[in-house]
Amino acid sequence: MGYRTLRDCCDDLAATGQLLRIDEPVDPYLEVAEIQRRVYQADGPAILYTRPKGCAFPLVSNLFGSIERLRFIFRDTLDDVRRLVRLKADPGQLARPGLWFGAAKAGLNALPRRVSKGPILSHEIKLTDLPQVTCWPGDGGPFITLPQVYTEHAAHPGWKHSNLGMYRIQLAGNQYQPGREVGLHYQIHRGIGVHHAAAIARGERLRVSVFVGGAPAMTVAAVMPLPEGLPEIAFAGVLAGRRIPLLARRGQPPIYAEADFCLTGYVDGERLLPEGPFGDHLGYYSLTHDFPVLVVEHVYHRRGAIWPFTVVGRPPQEDTAFGQFVHELTGPVIPAVVPGVHAVHAVDAAGVHPLLLAIGSERYAPFTERRRPAELLTQANAILGQGQMSLAKYLLIVAHEDAPGLDIHDIPAFLAHLLARVDWQRDLHFQTCTTIDTLDYSGGTLNEGSKLVIAAVGPPRRMLATEMPPGLDLPEGFREPRLALPGVVVVSGPPFSADIDSDRRLEELCRSLETRSLDEWPLWVIVDDSAFAAQTLNNFLWVAFTRSNPAADVHGAGSFVHHKHWGCRGPLVIDARNKPHHAPPLVEDPEVSRRVDALAAPGGPLHGII
Repeated sequence: MGYRTLRDCCDDLAATGQLLRIDEPVDPYLEVAEIQRRVYQADGPAILYTRPKGCAFPLVSNLFGSIERLRFIFRDTLDDVRRLVRLKADPGQLARPGLWFGAAKAGLNALPRRVSKGPILSHEIKLTDLPQVTCWPGDGGPFITLPQVYTEHAAHPGWKHSNLGMYRIQLAGNQYQPGREVGLHYQIHRGIGVHHAAAIARGERLRVSVFVGGAPAMTVAAVMPLPEGLPEIAFAGVLAGRRIPLLARRGQPPIYAEADFCLTGYVDGERLLPEGPFGDHLGYYSLTHDFPVLVVEHVYHRRGAIWPFTVVGRPPQEDTAFGQFVHELTGPVIPAVVPGVHAVHAVDAAGVHPLLLAIGSERYAPFTERRRPAELLTQANAILGQGQMSLAKYLLIVAHEDAPGLDIHDIPAFLAHLLARVDWQRDLHFQTCTTIDTLDYSGGTLNEGSKLVIAAVGPPRRMLATEMPPGLDLPEGFREPRLALPGVVVVSGPPFSADIDSDRRLEELCRSLETRSLDEWPLWVIVDDSAFAAQTLNNFLWVAFTRSNPAADVHGAGSFVHHKHWGCRGPLVIDARNKPHHAPPLVEDPEVSRRVDALAAPGGPLHGII
């Protein structure tokens, strides 16, 4: 049976050597966040901070810090979840009695249990009594980094039309009324937006409950990309191996009875206040923008409550393990959701939404040789119409038939497969003036940017070079070219400037590439620091795809427009330099780093861990 409470989980991790207690006082302002980042990078244990400075509650981080620990935490229920996923992927399996019986038994746990009392109501405190964890020096204030935000549809109240999502909650700062208001930052294409719109249409307040802690299954459920209409709280029950207890409240959303903390309140119509900035999963600050305000009426906590937190920043971070876990659970259902698609991979190192890889099928006219993408383009459009996958900025898709053994998680192999086959004159498909991830500033405007689908099919067209092109002479300002991957060259360019001269320099570069035979080097990426970009695969992916907006930053040697289709006859050129409209990258505080160094020194509580 799965864990009922967060403390149950922490005690079990401690008993199995997977949790470390730190009894030395540490500061919730920046210090615990830097500890978490270093512990995660070192593949360390979960950390329980028993005496955080100025805080009445213990903190825990890195609870979900590895895929192995996630599998351990949910070891009693993973088979149940997989049975249900297999039934979704192939309903014909209902003919197997063993699978059907196990799935039906697990399905009973999907039904929340209504209760009249619960541990969460043991204590009521002020909003300012909550832990004030702040992760980055430029953050606008303390945030709840692992919230479970519960709402119901105004026209259809009840858990069956509920949403449980992980939306940023700013506890203090900016213009919020201290002790009374918090910021509620939700990105586009999230279930809470549907509920907010319905409440506004009815002229009602959107009632909100924010849970923190409780069964680990609730935290995972809040990040699951479930289809609209499938309540996350039902999934949480299956993953927890027990029905989720909900305290009924007349005229208001229920409260999760086993939560460690709970904030209840309402969003009043369309009232907005500035929220942020805040370090985000692209590795930059999401800037200050107007977002809804949550008026807090009550703050509760259970006896012995523990405050879980994480750090959001340039991947990989703890949420990387979340992504791996989600893929393990939902990967088998992809072909049922998008017919013909074998696998999809949101690349964590590129910030998840900026780069999506897919393996599809080419079954149109199987009696002819595959010469150009056909069904792949249909599947690409379908992928971009699916939930959070619709936020992808670059979608790279190839055909399963061309390499049945291709592993979508082997990113160098996938890119080599695509680049060996792509035809830049034909295989680039843009969407302009469209929506992208709220946290992605490459488009210059909140939620707005462009998309690029690159679809490649058929036999290889070229061999990819594994050495730099000989005798390379680049125009003035472009220097230090390096091979980042087979066929991929990164070049340091002059600082970006939004003027005609900058455009002229890029045109000169493209013309210089057009005059050479560079078919073995089909992709060139202009960066600020080619040594950094070429140093590791993760560096290349992060720079190339978080710092470019396809419609504005994709160029090419011998480019042309034919029947409104853009292509190029020579290498493709992506301008991935920092630009004035980009958000600043995340940088740690040197003084805090020195304090954490001391904790890791011999005799310190983190010696041998980081």
